[in-house]
Amino acid sequence: MKIIESDFSNQILKFVQNPLGNIFFFNHIAVVELNEGVHFDTNNAPLIIDELVSYFGNTQPYGVVANRVNSYSVNLIDTQLYKQKAKNLYAYGVVGHDLAGKMNAEMENDFCTSEKVDYDNIYDAINKVYTKVKNSGLFSLN
Repeated sequence: MKIIESDFSNQILKFVQNPLGNIFFFNHIAVVELNEGVHFDTNNAPLIIDELVSYFGNTQPYGVVANRVNSYSVNLIDTQLYKQKAKNLYAYGVVGHDLAGKMNAEMENDFCTSEKVDYDNIYDAINKVYTKVKNSGLFSLN
């Protein structure tokens, strides 16, 4: 299910479309839906990461949910480089919608140093990622 088809669609604060896909911004969370066939690596990662930094800044903790509504690849070897560029990314989740997407989400889970990141649906992913950001101790309503 795409985020615009979910009950969260009325909470979208900003939408960005670029050659890699779509980014939907919420309070303290972004949902990323990459396009079919994209290969996400250090060469094109700034197209997404720069948008995240532009929206959330350099200090506010935030979370990202990768909603795998399309088939794409991620260079997981570069995971540490992604983390260096998105310094205040506090929580991450991946939603797989089919067998291949779920298998990829499980592989991404193995490369993350945090808790479980793979989820079966967009609702669980957003709720868990938001809760992690909110409970980070860095979160402020001011």
